[in-house]
Parts: sequence; C-alpha cells; structure tokens
Amino acid sequence: MYQANLSYRLLCRYLSEVLDAGLVSFENEDCYVLTAKGKEFLSRHEEYSKRCKSLEDHLNHVNNEKTVLERMSNSTNKVDNNLNRRNGNKGLRK
Repeated sequence: MYQANLSYRLLCRYLSEVLDAGLVSFENEDCYVLTAKGKEFLSRHEEYSKRCKSLEDHLNHVNNEKTVLERMSNSTNKVDNNLNRRNGNKGLRK
C-alpha cells in the first residue's frame, strides 16, 4: 500500500473493483492471487500499451516531418518573394 503510494481507502476501492471484475481472487486470510482472467487482462493491456506507444511514436514522426516540410515551404516562399521584389515582379507571376 505504501510503496504504491495509495491510501487505505483507495486501496480498498481498487481491490474491490478487481475482485468484482474477476481479475484477482482471495485465496486465504492474507493472500490475493491473479486469476486466469487477470493474467489475460495484463497480457492484453501490455500489448495495447505497446501499440499505443508505437502509434504515438509514429504520429510524432509524422508531425516532425510536417514541421520540416512547412519550414521548407516557408523558406521557399520567402526566397520567391525576395526574387519577385528584386526583379520588380517582372514575368514571375504564379
């Protein structure tokens, strides 16, 4: 309880929820065990977390590429604008 930084009240609430869900069972006076359903839940949650992390990493990569492209586009636009000003907009219409 203390290592998990939970109050006794919150620990009791969480323990009640996992017991009601069938994820944990009460074995004897002082021992709770993970059920087969609890083991499957943890396994599936681990896979879910890995996929979420992978998607997050991919999305960050896509956003970084978007930023690079936007910066490149803005730089290109600035160069084009400077050329247009220097040439007095002669024949450089888009």
